[in-house]
Amino acid sequence: MVRLDEVAPNRRRGGDLRVTLSPTTVGSTSGFMGVAILAPGDTISEHYHPYSEEFIHLMCGTLDVDLDGVTHQLLPEQSLLVPRRMRHRFRNTGNVEARMVFHLCPLAPKPELGHVDTEELACPHEPHPGIGGES
Repeated sequence: MVRLDEVAPNRRRGGDLRVTLSPTTVGSTSGFMGVAILAPGDTISEHYHPYSEEFIHLMCGTLDVDLDGVTHQLLPEQSLLVPRRMRHRFRNTGNVEARMVFHLCPLAPKPELGHVDTEELACPHEPHPGIGGES
């Protein structure tokens, strides 16, 4: 078991991403999962995953999700599948915090191949926690 406050936040792409279950934290071999916390106005910059599907479940708040340039609204207790290679960005345009659970699988052959950024990172110089499944 891994508690949310036991993992370091990853803010490189925006928001507060916490990977709780990964090859690094629990030795997983097929994917990784965690929670993204987006304050009002926060954005997770656009990127895609060449090897992984991403499963999203929004627990609270609302998010605008850009999928290959088309905006969709994600509401509380809705789930979303982001297919491999689909560009996506998450934006909290509401006035309350949004929390979403994410899971990606399968793992990329190397962590540095897991994400391809398609726009400038929110915090490119912030140290990156070693999480095993993404970079």
